Formats: sequence, structure tokens, C-alpha cells
Amino acid sequence: MVSAPPSNRVVLYSDFNCPFCYALHERLQEMGLLEQCEWRGVQHAPHLPKPMRPWQGSLEAELKHEVSVVQRLSPNLSIVLPSGKPNTLPAIEFAIGILQKDPGEGMKFVHRIYRAFWCEGQDISDPAVLQLLAGEQCVEDFGGQNLIVAQKWETAWHATGQNGVPLLVSPDGDLLVGCVPADHIRQFFATLPG
Repeated sequence: MVSAPPSNRVVLYSDFNCPFCYALHERLQEMGLLEQCEWRGVQHAPHLPKPMRPWQGSLEAELKHEVSVVQRLSPNLSIVLPSGKPNTLPAIEFAIGILQKDPGEGMKFVHRIYRAFWCEGQDISDPAVLQLLAGEQCVEDFGGQNLIVAQKWETAWHATGQNGVPLLVSPDGDLLVGCVPADHIRQFFATLPG
């Protein structure tokens, strides 16, 4: 058990370039549980490049393996094999900017980012791609505040003692790690207070 999140909502730590995070996000949405979560983007691989570069060799094999595992775990999930994995900090900062103005629109944007990468293979480290996905939403970042929020999320994620994503943290500090079966998710949410 870790220290409780600052609200009565489940905190969902997730990274856009993780196929398991994408699968869990879709599963939570299908189950009607995503609105009980506070999404927090974190980078489980901050060394990845901007712009995204195609992977080859062992990295390509690793990416193929991850996608095939997700396809076995979630056979109805729409997912394609992207050419590589991009640095996700720009997308996380964009999401923070929209979430702070309008949480509902922010979550729609988060959903569009996942889909743009895992269904279309778009480079979500590209500011032009992110602006297209944001549409009419204006992303403001006064004095680098979005980066400060991203760093706070990253620090809180590391404080859980977990290095992986996706990660759910209940208001009581209970953890659910990984893209787990639907019955585990239901059980986790069923134990939430009130």
C-alpha cells in the first residue's frame, strides 16, 4: 500500500507509447470506469526520440512482441504495429494543458492520442500532430506549468515503488499493476469507498 492519492478518485498512471496502457484505457472506457479515474501521463521510457524513428532489430522484435501480447489479452482491441515508439513528454504536456482547462475535453484528447498512435501509427511527439488532435482546443502553458505538473506526476508515480505502467492507485493507496483481466478491474473498483 502507498500513500493515498490527493482525491477520492483512482489515479491511473499511464504512458501513451505503452500498448498495455492503451489496452487498459480502452477496457476502463468500455467498462464505464474511466470517469472514476484521474489520468496522469508518465514516461516509462523518457530516453525515446523526438521525432519518432523506425525501430529495427531487437527493438522492432520487442515492439512486435508487446503488440502480439496485447492482442492476445484484448483480442477485440483495434491496434496496429507502429514503426517505433516516440518520446511522449510533448503529448503528456499537451494533455495537461487541456485537462486543466476542461477535464472532459482533456480525456477526449487523451483518447485521441492513444488512437492516433496505436491505430494509425502517428508520431505523437510531433507538435503539429498534437495540435491537429487538439483541434479547437488551445493549449496554454504559462511559464512551463505543464512541465511542472508532468514532473509532479512522475515523482508521485515513482513514489509508489512501481516502475511499470499502467498502474491504478486507489484513494486508500491500493495498487493494481498492468493490463489485468476485467474481473480484477471490477474487483478493484468494487472495494473503493463510498
